Amino acid sequence: MLKVENLSKKFKDLEVLKDISLEVNQGEVVAIIGPSGSGKSTLLRCLNQFEQITSGKVTICGDDMIVGQGKNEAIYAPKQVLKKIRLNVGMVFQNFNLFPHLSVLKNITEAPIRVLKKPKEQAQQEARELLKKVGLESKEKSYPCELSGGQQQRVSIARALALNPKILFFDEPTSALDPELTGEILKIIQDLAKEGRTMVVVTHEMSFARDVADRVIFMDGGYIVEEGKPEDVINHPQKDRTKAFLERFTSLHSMTSKPDDAQ
Repeated sequence: MLKVENLSKKFKDLEVLKDISLEVNQGEVVAIIGPSGSGKSTLLRCLNQFEQITSGKVTICGDDMIVGQGKNEAIYAPKQVLKKIRLNVGMVFQNFNLFPHLSVLKNITEAPIRVLKKPKEQAQQEARELLKKVGLESKEKSYPCELSGGQQQRVSIARALALNPKILFFDEPTSALDPELTGEILKIIQDLAKEGRTMVVVTHEMSFARDVADRVIFMDGGYIVEEGKPEDVINHPQKDRTKAFLERFTSLHSMTSKPDDAQ
């Protein structure tokens, strides 16, 4: 479904992704964890063509995104191939990225109508089904500013699903939400996993990564440091850097949980 080989990404002289290689199989859920600045979000942006790859190979659903290597950057496939790849990938952003001037329904139908050339009535019917799926069927006429952060993120997920992508990328989908709203988003992602959706999720939610993902990748400093089954990477990490990160994360999480525990 997704194959990445020796991918690197530079911003001028700063190399933020270094020799990244990974594979994601159909129906697999892969969680990417790691400290801020480790390259997790940049990796997703490269795979979704938001950032120019410096070198390496990327294959998505059998199509090669990169066809050669130039002096300072990778050479991409023709536009029609890139468009096909883009349609096979759905992206959910940490800050929702909804169109503020469009209603919830129009946010979801915009791409199917404009890109897939679906009839308006069909696009609206499918959008309403997706809104029901994420528990927002009563909000189709609302605008993003009238919704909570959790509701906006649910609309964002519905919008990504509207193009029926073969693989979904989630870039820290709960990081902009209050703790109380995090659970509802994770529940939706968990339900998508049960449907057999292929997903790559960048997350700081360790319990989610452990319980839902088929595989966990730990990144730091632009490298993949460790990967494996969730219980192995999270509960029994082999690399010192992974151990240090998880110990630090557990310590911070326990400190932030104490006020609630005392109530």
